[in-house]
Amino acid sequence: MEKYRLYFNENQSKYLQLAVHIKELIDENQVNDGEKLPSIRELAEFLMVNKVTVINAYKKLHQEGYAQQKMGSGTFAKKKEVGRSFRKDYSDTFKKLTSGQLKNVIDFTGETTSSNFFPVRDLKTVLNDVLDRDGAEALIYQHVLGYEKLRKTINNKFWEGRTDIEDILIVSGAQQGIDIASKALINVNDNVIIEKPTYGGALSVFKWRRANIFEVPLESDGVNLIELEKILKKNKVKCFYLMSYFQNPTGISYSYEKKKEILRLAKEYDFYIIEDDYLSELVYDENIKYTTFKNIDINDRVIYIKSFSKIFLPGIRIGYLITPKRFREAFQNSKVNTDISTSSLMQRALEMYIDKDYWIGHIDFLNKEYKIRYNYMKCLLEEKLKEFVSFSYPGGGLHFFLKINEKLDVSSLQLFYILKERNILITPGIMFFKNSKEGERYFRIGFSQTNCDKIEEGINSIYEILKERENKL
Repeated sequence: MEKYRLYFNENQSKYLQLAVHIKELIDENQVNDGEKLPSIRELAEFLMVNKVTVINAYKKLHQEGYAQQKMGSGTFAKKKEVGRSFRKDYSDTFKKLTSGQLKNVIDFTGETTSSNFFPVRDLKTVLNDVLDRDGAEALIYQHVLGYEKLRKTINNKFWEGRTDIEDILIVSGAQQGIDIASKALINVNDNVIIEKPTYGGALSVFKWRRANIFEVPLESDGVNLIELEKILKKNKVKCFYLMSYFQNPTGISYSYEKKKEILRLAKEYDFYIIEDDYLSELVYDENIKYTTFKNIDINDRVIYIKSFSKIFLPGIRIGYLITPKRFREAFQNSKVNTDISTSSLMQRALEMYIDKDYWIGHIDFLNKEYKIRYNYMKCLLEEKLKEFVSFSYPGGGLHFFLKINEKLDVSSLQLFYILKERNILITPGIMFFKNSKEGERYFRIGFSQTNCDKIEEGINSIYEILKERENKL
């Protein structure tokens, strides 16, 4: 019974503290899978608490998949299946949070810019101008490729007119772009390469397509080229999915030299690059220069995907995809089979927003605001957490990726659940690895939805938890 001993903090519900304590015992194998937990009366007497405290703690363990009740026999510990069960828990956490509750949460999980920063007045102006100009036509479906004027504006403003607008496809965000690319290119048992770790949404798409997935570890300036070529020599690879700037989750950006070499390998080994250009507008380090794979692709080997949702407004699901000419028809057919058309009104509004240079002003504003948060979080990580975690400096984007030092007996999953009880949310690393277990010591924290006060409060809590673990050594 001694392992169940717990000294309660009077500032938090006792049943929550007890549930967290027992979860830790199960995660750390101090309580084995299937082991019978103490009876309600026995544990209540041992801890000198009301029986209701134990009943509520056991109920919470059951709800979170850490215990099962057997009629007439008692409550038994249940070891959670790390990957799949946690992903459901993680998803359910956000589904259950109302907008009111979110205000009281320190949300380090955000992957998009805060809606608080969006200039609603500018959007109202643009929407009114579009409706005045186009009337009811603004509300009807467009051609499957997307609103032609938007595709022209994207070509002129972002690509200096170098792209054939017939190769530009308007999509409902980057996730749909990845899905369309996979449907157009990948068949069952085709070989696909991804970064290790990688964006969980892309990993899910390739798994759903039943592709053979190969991981290549990331270095400070992109994937390990030696490991990449080893895979290419042994396997006929169809495509390589990567994020060129501020990769999710690591924050790594590719060097120009690695971009050139990967493009050379794509031609030599006959594979295609799916480039997810993620958050490249948010640059805080002047040494980082913007050159996409697509910009230097002379052999038409790059499928380029860009989402406006991450930095424009998450609720407006718009992005675009540029296809290699040889796959134009296949991608168009894939888009038709996915959906008919992306919102006509919002396509027209976005076109005007970009054309009138509201876009440039908004990006400048975001860079100034998020640079402050980036530097504040960076300083706090150095001051508070450097002895407990390792991390690098992405120089842009919206997050940091941390690795818990091996000396500390705590996983990022345990950290997630402890912080969740304090209304602080992080993203454990298992979300980004093909093999969930490899991500157990990593976690991502972002600053897109948190101001400096909340950043400090959240990092102080992480410090307290990790410091407590160190003191137990």
